[in-house]
Amino acid sequence: MSNIKKNFRSGIPYVVWPQSITKNKALKTTISEVQGEAASEEAKQETSDDSNFRDKFEAKLRTTDGHYVRSKAEMLIDNWLYMAEIVHAYERKLPIEEEVYCDFYIPTGKVYIEYWGYENDSKYLHRKAQKQEIYKQYGFKLIELEDKDVQNLDDVLPRMLLKHGVQSY
Repeated sequence: MSNIKKNFRSGIPYVVWPQSITKNKALKTTISEVQGEAASEEAKQETSDDSNFRDKFEAKLRTTDGHYVRSKAEMLIDNWLYMAEIVHAYERKLPIEEEVYCDFYIPTGKVYIEYWGYENDSKYLHRKAQKQEIYKQYGFKLIELEDKDVQNLDDVLPRMLLKHGVQSY
């Protein structure tokens, strides 16, 4: 728990965080990244299915806004978001302890987008189920897209985004 105190001169409140927060792996990793330092050995050793997948399928396709993505479907999604003037990030780490990345993140509505495009592989389906459970567990807003949705982005995505309070132009 935090401890709220007041500055004795100005009366402005501030928070003193408990010492235990310094042991939070996600916080330590984020601070290291912001400071431009390489990830710690401890973080490097913690490889997950998600990071193995990201290594296996290199992001080689360049989108209109300069992101490099892993598939043509992701390129279509990214370009659609860019053309709709929706600020987005590609492959952002979820703000949790686990090493899990989303396909797209829209900061405006704190919405995550996952494109499930590799449905023929049991490992992929297992990873998909794990990620879906994580989104549910943390209460993250999630839009899930499949191939049939990518073929109709103009019809599907504006409706899905609007459900989470994000308007497209």
